[in-house]
Amino acid sequence: MSEASAALTAASPSERPARPDPHAALSQLHAAADAGDVDAQFVLGQAYQEGTGVACDPQEGLHWYRLAASGGHAMAMNMVGRCHELGRGTAVDLELAAAWYRRAAERGLDWGQYNYAQLLAAGRGVPADRARALALYRLAAAQGHAKSMNLIGRHYDEGWEVERDPVAAEAWYRRSAEGGDFRGQCSYASVLVQAGRVDEAVDWLRRAARTATPAFLQQLRISLADSPVPALRELAAEFGSGPDAGG
Repeated sequence: MSEASAALTAASPSERPARPDPHAALSQLHAAADAGDVDAQFVLGQAYQEGTGVACDPQEGLHWYRLAASGGHAMAMNMVGRCHELGRGTAVDLELAAAWYRRAAERGLDWGQYNYAQLLAAGRGVPADRARALALYRLAAAQGHAKSMNLIGRHYDEGWEVERDPVAAEAWYRRSAEGGDFRGQCSYASVLVQAGRVDEAVDWLRRAARTATPAFLQQLRISLADSPVPALRELAAEFGSGPDAGG
């Protein structure tokens, strides 16, 4: 990564002797990006997509992602796919999203493998191919991708493309949970509840709640509130009293 790229992704102020001038950093980043630095192009794409240090401009962000992707930047390829999937700076186009995710996956990027697998599993933008999706989840998991680990566990849990194997499912869920994926933590907690290990399950659910999206946390609250297990109903009430417990 260039010095200009690093300037906008630097450590916290307490770790620096002085606060850098954000305008100077942005100017340097633009200069590096204009000179063909793919890392700078990618960081600039992020900045415009997210409105970090600049006015949010998804179209401009996509422009810089595309330049970085054309220079071989695998994560930029993945993010071009993401923009096409979600309609960020462009119209939703699942076929293009799949094509870009595939390019990132073929470069060995775990997020590209995961995102392409997600489309294959659901048949979105490409013909459904759950076997190929599972193979990609395995490739991503081999690189430590926790979300992919959870989905491999789901395949063993449900018997999708593999013989149903609760022991293997539990092992994959645990790996995902330990890797920090909140969905994996909930999956592992579910297995623990079924095994009567409720206290351990509660601990994992609390961990999941710390990083879960608001929408996921709301669904988790609803599910726990209907549980026949008293400790889980109490946990639902605990989550409901949190700072993001809206109406």
